[in-house]
Amino acid sequence: MQVKERGIILIPIDFTKQSLLAVKQSYNLAKYTHSKLVLLHVYDKVGEESYEALNKLTKQTEQESGVPTEFMNVKGDIYAETDRVAEEIKATLIIAGLESHMKFRNIIGSSASKLIRKAPCPVITIRGTDHRDGIENILLPLDLTDETREKVDAAVQFAQYFGASVRILGVFSPKDANYENKLLAYSHQVKQFIKSKGISCTNKSIPAENVAETVVEYANKIETDLIMIMNKPSLSMGEIFGGTDTQKIVDISNIPVMTVQPMKRESVTHFGTGL
Repeated sequence: MQVKERGIILIPIDFTKQSLLAVKQSYNLAKYTHSKLVLLHVYDKVGEESYEALNKLTKQTEQESGVPTEFMNVKGDIYAETDRVAEEIKATLIIAGLESHMKFRNIIGSSASKLIRKAPCPVITIRGTDHRDGIENILLPLDLTDETREKVDAAVQFAQYFGASVRILGVFSPKDANYENKLLAYSHQVKQFIKSKGISCTNKSIPAENVAETVVEYANKIETDLIMIMNKPSLSMGEIFGGTDTQKIVDISNIPVMTVQPMKRESVTHFGTGL
């Protein structure tokens, strides 16, 4: 795959363990995708700029990663500013570390959820503490929505970058035979498409009522390095208060989760576009 222009990976930094882990886990991804790193520090009030610490981290990151690294220091809300800056610099990916002991919906009200829903590019959230140098297995949960094809394209692109395998997972209600049959047929079709790209691929179907728990449990069972899900920018009232299956996966997963935005952009380095 030829990359005509350097991508930009944006990493919000607040100097917590999780945000620093997000920086280190970006190294190989930046190398494989010919991207530069931009560390974004957002502070609440004057006096909290942390220029010295940020400059030191930036130099250390560039030295350790071997890729160009810059930093930005802006005042405001970290989640809102991350999306704004990502749009401004045309970021191709956001990598965000989330505190492992806090639920996704409760970090700062619904702010973290809004970061993902309103982001102009895919977002990888890291909640676990294990450092992963690369990606060998990608778990691709499938459903029958129209946007799923974009997620398949993103999985193919990542698998090609890293020489990874793709593991398809279909979760269906044991009470809905019609949906099960359609999902099984679609999963087989997707598997054949991915294999046609020269990528190792398997598919598995599991009857279960709790989609999120089933996905994360299976991801750990097969030692997945990345779970790839689809964003849902517009939520119903019930989903706002109860959460979507995709949001719940981010909420409970100890494995990095990549949320792909259901939109297509022209940038050849944009993760999640068609090939």
